[in-house]
Parts: sequence; structure tokens; C-alpha cells
Amino acid sequence: MVAVPEIFLARKLRDNVVGLNVIVWMIDIVIATQHNVIMATQVVLPGQDIPSDVLPTSSNSSLPLKLGPGLRHIPPSTITPTIAGSLCVDNRKNAVWVESNGGRVRISHPILEIFRAQLLKLPQYIPQTGDLVIATVHHSSTEVYHCSITPYTTFAQLPQLAFEGATKKTRPQLSGGSLIYARISLASKHLDPELECLNPSTGKADGMGELMGGMVFDISLGMARRLMMPRAGEQGGVVVLEELGEKLPFEVAVGRNGRIWIDSKGVRETLLVGRAVMETDQGFLAVEEQRKLVRHLLKSL
Repeated sequence: MVAVPEIFLARKLRDNVVGLNVIVWMIDIVIATQHNVIMATQVVLPGQDIPSDVLPTSSNSSLPLKLGPGLRHIPPSTITPTIAGSLCVDNRKNAVWVESNGGRVRISHPILEIFRAQLLKLPQYIPQTGDLVIATVHHSSTEVYHCSITPYTTFAQLPQLAFEGATKKTRPQLSGGSLIYARISLASKHLDPELECLNPSTGKADGMGELMGGMVFDISLGMARRLMMPRAGEQGGVVVLEELGEKLPFEVAVGRNGRIWIDSKGVRETLLVGRAVMETDQGFLAVEEQRKLVRHLLKSL
């Protein structure tokens, strides 16, 4: 993948204000290149047909093509994007999807300062079935907790029995403001999202449930997805948590909705980890810059 010069990006931003989603993702492609991550093949727009030559080519011919978020199949063989973003291909899994930052775009980068007002109007996170999210309990009814995933959107419903080993007598008692780490079990444009805090196939929590203590920080949707990759350092170019983990003990939970929960041995340490993640996100820091930032922050302890 060829890097796009920053001078070109600045000129493109000034010449084209309408395609803000695409412009933001041009910047993300440069970031992926700086991290030496083969993340995207091209920028795509809604309604554009995806040519067959850019689709993944798996060595296993029996493995079906998997379409991820942002793509729609129109029979018999047309694949088209539903959002603007970077077309990402995984040949090993024979999967293809559209990576989009969604709208939680940070304004600290000097290029993005030009369009501060327009960028703040971009859409927020759109729930997708299977996504792990950090939600806030707003209120409860007889059998359901009503939870906020993103501001100014309808509440997601979390059944009170959707916890490991929960019964009518042992179900958790969550009050307004409680934080939960949950999976989206149902997402539809016609219905409110539904959540669950257990693996339906095993009945185990698998790390989901109420988040006690700690602090929550807002990050971009792109940063959240990179942190949730199996090998965040290699695939997403994010090593800040790995570097901090060598010096500090802490727990972390990352939500696909652009939120990260961090808990350490003290408030000062928790704030330090949160600051490191947010500065990495806002400053578009490369791997070496992240290591330098970690060394600088650890000196302040």
C-alpha cells in the first residue's frame, strides 16, 4: 500500500468538504501505513460495486466468503458498501469488511481543525450483532435493564436473567449509573438493541458483566477496533497497553462503541493509563512514538 503524502491530504480536505467520511479515512490509511499494517486495499463509497479482483483469495476453496460490517450482498453476485471507509481484506479467514471510524473523530490533529464543526456532526456508533460494548444502566423495569450505549440514541435492553447463573433470586441488582461489559445479541434498524452478559453456547460470562471501580475514557471507534484485534501490536499498530503492562498492573475492557474501562491499583495509575491511550488515539502516534510516550509518563509516577 502506498502512503499518501500529508500535503496531499491537506489539499484534499480544503477542496472537498462534502466527503468528510472518506477524507477522515484517508488519514487513517496513512496511519495504518506508518504502523506497517496491511489494513486496507482502497477507499469505498456507499453504493459502489466491489470488483472481484479486490476480494480475498483464500487457499482453501471450500471456505465461504465472509462479509463483515459495512457490506451488503445483492443477489446473485453483487457486493456493495453501505458506509464510506476503507475496504479491509483478510485472506486467511476469507473475510472482507469496511473499516469506518464512525464519527468519534478527535480534533487535535492540525489538518482536522479546519473542519471542526463538520466533523463533530458525523454519525455515532451503529450497533452490530456480536459487538462487545461498554454500556451504562439508565433505569430498570420488571425484567429488563435499559442501558445507554451511545448518547442521544434509544436504550438497549438487557434482560435481568442474561447473566451467568442468574435466576429470579440471584440476578444482579444494578442501579442507574452502573457500568456493564456486554455483547450485542440483537441489532436491527426496526428494534432497540438487545444485550447479553454471557456466552449463549456455554452459559459462561467470559469476562462480561458489571464493571466495578475503575474509570471510563472515550476513544475513537477506529482505536477501539484496533485495540480489540487479537494481536493489537502487529495488526493494529497499538503497543501502548503492552508497554504499560510491563511496568504497571491494570485491568482493561474495550467496547466497540468507543469506550475503554481501565482499573489499576490507584487513581493516579488509572489516569496515567487512560491518558496514554487517549494521547495515542488523538495524536495518531506510531509504534515508536507510543513507546516514547510511555517512558515519559512513567517518569511522572
